[in-house]
Formats: sequence, structure tokens, C-alpha cells
Amino acid sequence: MTSILFLCTGNSARSILAEALANHMGGGRLQAHSAGSFPKGAPHPMALQLLAERGITGDFRSKSWDEFAAPGAPPIDIVITVCDNAAGELCPIFPGRAIKAHWGIADPAAVEGEGQRAAFEIAYDQMQARIAALLELDLADDPQVLQRRLAAIGRFEGATDGAGHAAADC
Repeated sequence: MTSILFLCTGNSARSILAEALANHMGGGRLQAHSAGSFPKGAPHPMALQLLAERGITGDFRSKSWDEFAAPGAPPIDIVITVCDNAAGELCPIFPGRAIKAHWGIADPAAVEGEGQRAAFEIAYDQMQARIAALLELDLADDPQVLQRRLAAIGRFEGATDGAGHAAADC
């Protein structure tokens, strides 16, 4: 089983959606986790509502990425940043040689008012498409090849840093 850690700054929206979708869609091939550099303390209510409406439930919580770099933490095979802030930060050192990639998606939690639901649906759909593409990969492939393929998934439409180009890996 491949262990994936999805990172974002607040660990309340995009990384929670990624964790939930990867575990749901992975069919036992993936063990997904999520964390943030500055976790909000709780998942965004709209993220939880959208997941529940689509039949995905779990014990989702907002947590620090330090939890996954500490002694005794589960081994991480792949680290994927899903927001622009986390992409530019120094990631902690994870035991082993985790493959790193960036899949930037606009922050739906930054949208307020009646457009927020649509922003969450867009983020969900983009993440779902990327997880589906990840599941098409040979996860036992050469690490350099796998990293290139994961990076290419991050360049799907909407995978920019806000300036129109792909953001850098963490």
C-alpha cells in the first residue's frame, strides 16, 4: 500500500478533500493522510458537508505536519502539496525518501457568501480528477519517473500558483 500525505497551510479544505478522496477512491491501494503547516484546528464545515453528501465519511481532523515527521509516525511514500502557500514553505524532513509533487488548487475557503459552495465543488472535482489520474499510475515505478508523472498531474487545468504557472514543489 502506498502512503500519501497531502499538505496545505490550514489543513481544513483542500488537503482534507484530498485525503478523503484518495482513501475513498484508492480501493485499498492508498493510505492517505493530510496535514498543514499552520492547521486551523478543524476541517471547514463546507468540506465536511460536501464529502458527506457524496457518501464519503471519516474521522477528519485538522493536524500539523509535524505529526508525520515525528518518531513513530507512519512512513510516507509521497508528499503532495495542494495549495500555493505550502508549496513555498520548507517541508519537514520525513523519514525515508518521500516523492514530492505540487497540485495547486484555488482555496475554496477563501470564497465567502453564495459562491463558496461552487468553489468547494470545483476544488472537489479537480481533486477527484487528479486522484483518478494518480490511480492510473504504476505507484511502484522508478521514483524519478513517478515524481515526473505526479508533477504532470499537478499541471492539470487549475493547477497554478495564481500567476498562471505551475507552482514549485515543497
